[in-house]
Amino acid sequence: MMTLSTLLLWIGLVAIILTALIGLVFKKHKSWIMTFLQNYCGVLFMVSGMVKAVDPLGTAYKMEQYFDEFYTTFEGTWFSFLAPMFPALSEKAIWFSVFMIVFEIVLGVMLVLGMRTKFTSWAFLLLVGFFTFLTGFTYLTGYVPQDVNFFQFGKWAAYNPNNMKVTDCGCFGDFIKLVPKTSFFKDVFLMIPAIYFVFKHKDMHQLFSPKVRTGIAGLTLVGLIFYCMSNYVWDLPKFDFRPFNKGKDVRTVREAEDEAMAAVQITDWQLEHRETGEVIIVPNSEYLSNYSTKYNKKIYKVLEQIKGKPSIEPTKISEFEITDLRGNDITEDILLDESAHFLIVNYQLKGDPQRSKKMIKDSIFRMDTVVVMDPATYKEEVSIVKALDTIVDKEITLIDQNFDKAYIQKHTEVLKPFTDAAKAAGLTVRMAIGKSDPEAIGQFNEQTNLDLEYGMADDILLKTIVRSNPGVVLWKNGQIVDKWHIKKLPKFETVQQQHLK
Repeated sequence: MMTLSTLLLWIGLVAIILTALIGLVFKKHKSWIMTFLQNYCGVLFMVSGMVKAVDPLGTAYKMEQYFDEFYTTFEGTWFSFLAPMFPALSEKAIWFSVFMIVFEIVLGVMLVLGMRTKFTSWAFLLLVGFFTFLTGFTYLTGYVPQDVNFFQFGKWAAYNPNNMKVTDCGCFGDFIKLVPKTSFFKDVFLMIPAIYFVFKHKDMHQLFSPKVRTGIAGLTLVGLIFYCMSNYVWDLPKFDFRPFNKGKDVRTVREAEDEAMAAVQITDWQLEHRETGEVIIVPNSEYLSNYSTKYNKKIYKVLEQIKGKPSIEPTKISEFEITDLRGNDITEDILLDESAHFLIVNYQLKGDPQRSKKMIKDSIFRMDTVVVMDPATYKEEVSIVKALDTIVDKEITLIDQNFDKAYIQKHTEVLKPFTDAAKAAGLTVRMAIGKSDPEAIGQFNEQTNLDLEYGMADDILLKTIVRSNPGVVLWKNGQIVDKWHIKKLPKFETVQQQHLK
């Protein structure tokens, strides 16, 4: 598995080779240090951007998390005037994602080429500064307890990664997972060459003529926009670095991760003195020996159980859970089913819910107690009699989901023929829906007439499984056999011939 250290070493090696070629073969360098830093930072940005270009939706989802966190943080503070812009940005997260990815890669190309050195230097500084702000803010939220606002600095506590709502910065997409702390210090380190570029941009090497450099940058720009869109608009990502990739034995991995988590031992206890507020960390053995005396609950409050690391790092597979509309867990039904079956993923029912008020007649009943004597036994029997008392007007709220027409059309014209054919062939077809409720799902089924087995799940989990809304996943014996973007969904007969014989 690729790590950040390994990746940076490979980038360093590529930068050394490029520096040698530019300096010794093309004789274009003015400063060996500047040329190396141009190549190193340029290649780093190209690699970082390309692994995100494979999956622009993944970056968009990450930006949505950031925007939600910013909205919660700024709302109710002196900076509340900034809060409304974050939901608006969240709605345009995919366009923001594509822009940032393309900008990052093109900027890397411009650094290596030495194109428009002053502009490139300042653009690099601003972009690194933006990344540093994102990762730094997220990292620092680890010091902010769950019920405390970020700007309440006096209430910050000891660092706890569980306090962070964005636990992975997304700098390298799903290719390499970086915790915000690591990513923050990486960006702080990059500020050094960024500042150096601004002050020494005249020392940058420049390859080829201005027209050739512009042509290369222009072709890169156009090609990247097309490539990014091909990985989410009309097809799934060309490379899948996520846990639910094609061929993954989800059941086996989930069992292994669960066993690893169950075997984790408590190493320490984080306690807070109830009077002084002092926070201490006590080894597990000492705490258990003295918890009823020295660390009595009247004296100390338990803040956290500190546990060791599991032998297997948990992934999103550990969170794979789907319930039916009654709240019953149907996860095992999916993972233990040895026959082929389909799971349609809908992380969000697209619509604009409209609320309306309606007056209805509400009957109010009176409950009376009646004592009746049994003539045969002369025993009194008590019974409750329900009688209509009055009828009143009652206001209720109705919610019309107002589903997007094009979205519903995808289901009726593209998905329904496929699912109908699958059901006719005797296969189970389920749909997992995020951010919804049984009433909305009922309206959705009425409009699409899909008549599937519906379930509900976390929307982030569903986004991880397949980058399409809706998307189709073929399962068998707990393993993902294949999956399709809705715009690339083949006819059922084709899938049957390829996978179900």
